[in-house]
Amino acid sequence: MTTDVTHITSGSTFEEAVSYSRAVVTDGWVFVSGTTGMDYSTMTLPDDVQSQCANTLSNIDQALKAAGSSLDHVVRVRYILPDGTDFEPCWPLLRTAFAKAKPAATMYVAGLIDPKMKIEIEVTAGLP
Repeated sequence: MTTDVTHITSGSTFEEAVSYSRAVVTDGWVFVSGTTGMDYSTMTLPDDVQSQCANTLSNIDQALKAAGSSLDHVVRVRYILPDGTDFEPCWPLLRTAFAKAKPAATMYVAGLIDPKMKIEIEVTAGLP
């Protein structure tokens, strides 16, 4: 049996360098790679964690919409932050983004590929 797979890109230089997709759509699911707060329209990264979190959620939302889904259909979310104390300031943004979905969630403290990055978020969503 052949499964259809769709790859979605955001234009991140990391996608090309490491050979991965922003999201992969298959079997009724959307798997969004770890996504950071880069603003791809200006190729800038804000300094503060809340702005990076807002950009990250926007980048994920764009990938989900390109796949035919949305933040409301997220079933699993993983948060990765180099500094665990940066997580709580993001809660209001996360509460708003996932108010309907209420996904299963985990937060990890780990280094990210660029020391300027303060948050990375990975999600899995269903297709409506």
